[in-house]
Amino acid sequence: MNWHTSDVKMIVLALAMAAGFGLKGQVAHAAEQQVLTVAGGCFWCVEADFEKVPGVAEVVSGYTGGTTENPTYKQVTAGRSGHYEAVQIMFDPAKVSRETLLSMFMRSVDPTDGGGQFCDRGESYRTAIFVSDQAEKALAEAVVAKAKAQLGKTIVTPILPAAPFYAAEDYHQDYYKGDNRLLTRFGAIKQSDAYKRYREGCGRDQRVRQLWGDQAPFAGG
Repeated sequence: MNWHTSDVKMIVLALAMAAGFGLKGQVAHAAEQQVLTVAGGCFWCVEADFEKVPGVAEVVSGYTGGTTENPTYKQVTAGRSGHYEAVQIMFDPAKVSRETLLSMFMRSVDPTDGGGQFCDRGESYRTAIFVSDQAEKALAEAVVAKAKAQLGKTIVTPILPAAPFYAAEDYHQDYYKGDNRLLTRFGAIKQSDAYKRYREGCGRDQRVRQLWGDQAPFAGG
């Protein structure tokens, strides 16, 4: 078969149009993704919990709510930046709703503790929910009200306006599944094993089970 220049151009144009439609579809799908920002104590644990949830695409550990630009872990945990250890949860609302994620969050922390979370004490380890508009605020208030009714206790987790979010250092991302070997008081062990020992020793799951019972979605983490 002899191909003419015009034939080739038509084929290339058709392929380009198809690729364009595919790209538009990908962009549209990406645009549907939403973000939920919460602080729940150690961000390693919150990231590990929510990356298990169907519909969650990614969880990023970071810092927010403070005044220092591009803070370091040392600055945040020393209480000099005003930031919370937080995570951004990227999710597909067609697969999991913001309300469901907020309810899971409330039942994965101790929202009655204003001094930190579990063994981690200090301002940077407090809980918080960050919202971008009135609709998100109203939804968060409803979820907090349900948690208060269920526990019958005062909830101290604040609902705060969204603020700049700074991703934490690379070594904090996906810490719970790292393969690096660390020298600890238990000897040289894999990072993922060190995380498990930290979580158990910190009493996170024990306290969450005590508060929420079978409503705790991640206890046993």
